[in-house]
Amino acid sequence: MASALRLGAGSLRELRIHLCQKSAASQGVRDFIEQHYVALKKNNKDFPILIRECSGIAPRVWGRFTHGQETSVSLENAGSDRVMSVLKDLASK
Repeated sequence: MASALRLGAGSLRELRIHLCQKSAASQGVRDFIEQHYVALKKNNKDFPILIRECSGIAPRVWGRFTHGQETSVSLENAGSDRVMSVLKDLASK
């Protein structure tokens, strides 16, 4: 599923995923990274995908677009499938 996602074809220029290493609210994001990050990065070698871990923060994904515009989406208590859905939505903008 992650290997089919192409990033950078539209106006999306960077993804930043923020999560906590231990909180239950970040479990789905941690699962997504364990299951899909390698395939996603292999399919998008030159696209910046940044993973930022910080204790006690709410999980979010940030998309940076052309002209410096940014959008963030909360991933609190989201499952791995929801994370993929959010990334697909950001990639299609």
